[in-house]
Amino acid sequence: MSEYQYYEFVALDHTLDQRQQSELRAISTRAQITPASFVNTYEWGDLRADPRQLVERYFDAFLYLSNWGTHRVMLRLPTGLLSTETAARYCVGEGASVWKAGEHTIIDMVAEDEDGTFEEDWSYGGGEGRLASIIPARADLLAGDMRLLYLAWLLCVRAGEVPDDVVEPAVPPNLDSLSGSLQRVATFLRIDEDMLAVAAAASSTRQVDAPTAELERWLTTITGPEKDALLMRVAHGDGGRVQAELRASFRHTVTPADPEEHGRRRAGELLALVDARRADRDRAVLQRRKRQEADRERAAASAREKHLAALADRQEQTWLQSMT
Repeated sequence: MSEYQYYEFVALDHTLDQRQQSELRAISTRAQITPASFVNTYEWGDLRADPRQLVERYFDAFLYLSNWGTHRVMLRLPTGLLSTETAARYCVGEGASVWKAGEHTIIDMVAEDEDGTFEEDWSYGGGEGRLASIIPARADLLAGDMRLLYLAWLLCVRAGEVPDDVVEPAVPPNLDSLSGSLQRVATFLRIDEDMLAVAAAASSTRQVDAPTAELERWLTTITGPEKDALLMRVAHGDGGRVQAELRASFRHTVTPADPEEHGRRRAGELLALVDARRADRDRAVLQRRKRQEADRERAAASAREKHLAALADRQEQTWLQSMT
């Protein structure tokens, strides 16, 4: 096909009513529309709507890709769990931007393949299944895990949108052990392993899942009226939001404050470290190839010597036989 575009929108914190589904149907007569999603693929033409506006009005997650190299992920989160100001410390360019829409913070991350160096993976139909593998990272972010936001900042650094002298934002723990969902985000947005490894060098290691006993002790600090209000919200179908709020509150009580700015690195330093890491790997690859080539030459020389020795033995035997 000459063109391929994939659009997928998902509602996570609510369902779409009939009126909303009808509004979406007016945008596209061939899209797959359910109370929780809107999916469309284009081999010609384009979506007759702005994805930003659709996320603002209807959806909590969006994924887009095209066969000319554009990859895009957009997430909508309640500002009560992630403030726009917090996200703006990490989303600092066109590669990763943030804005507030009503009671939501919206994060938009875009990766372009401008030089055509990335080989696309179409092994499972292009876009199908990719957003589902990324969505769990949104739940972790709602619970206070800032690693997704740090990946957004790295995306801006990779795109050349962060001046060299800008100090990195607070580095979250456990960057060296990304979850499967966060790894999918990094892969989809083309944040390579060298940049991840350099970033993770300044990331501490902490226990992700709190011990049950510690969590139980913390839950006892919640007052009776607060617990009743939380249970009422769960009964009314807001269980996912309540879980995220509890996880975020608990994480804030056990997570130390952000490190001082003087302990962080500058964007230019990160890029220099990435370049040095790549150069070291290239040198190691070159040296390995040279060793392999030398081994092959030695093996070939040894084989030649053995062959010549064998010929010499046969010639001597033939001469001796001719003399008898």
